[in-house]
Amino acid sequence: MFWIYMLRCADGTFYLGHTDDIERRLDQHHAGQHACYTQRRRPVTLVFSQEFPTREEALVAERQIKGWSRAKKLALVDGDWGRISLLARGKHRHQR
Repeated sequence: MFWIYMLRCADGTFYLGHTDDIERRLDQHHAGQHACYTQRRRPVTLVFSQEFPTREEALVAERQIKGWSRAKKLALVDGDWGRISLLARGKHRHQR
């Protein structure tokens, strides 16, 4: 099994990744063990994760979400599928 995951960094930004061992990977992020985006933005908080049967499926989902707007990522964190759908259709431009 493989996972995609989204972290909220201390500076409010999001980091998306994938792994076959989510607990180990989260421990690595928390410890700053990898010279990656999150190392200087700790602490990080897991805000979303989803399991996939293959690495390829996880990578496709990760790349898709990485292309989303911040508003759409926030809707995903909130589990607001209606808002995700509206944002996908560009309806947010008419809402204030």
